[in-house]
Amino acid sequence: MRLRLRVTPKSRADEIVGLTEEGVLKIRVTAAPQDGEANQAVLRLLSRVLGVPRGAVRLMGGAASRDKWIEVDGMDAAEAKRRLRGDTT
Repeated sequence: MRLRLRVTPKSRADEIVGLTEEGVLKIRVTAAPQDGEANQAVLRLLSRVLGVPRGAVRLMGGAASRDKWIEVDGMDAAEAKRRLRGDTT
């Protein structure tokens, strides 16, 4: 499954802000956008929130941009959206 992201680095906290109407997932991370630190923070956050191993979340495009594409193995889009919203049922 692929997700489109809009990342804000150097924020106060690592957090999922939510999905836009266009289906873009907005994320904030505390890491600075240098040496790939913000990208790694995004991947760690998504891995934790989605409950998948870190290796199952990969950056597919946008390494030097705030707009990114990531791919998540082993999960369909409906399940990912449910977990991103924090639904436990």
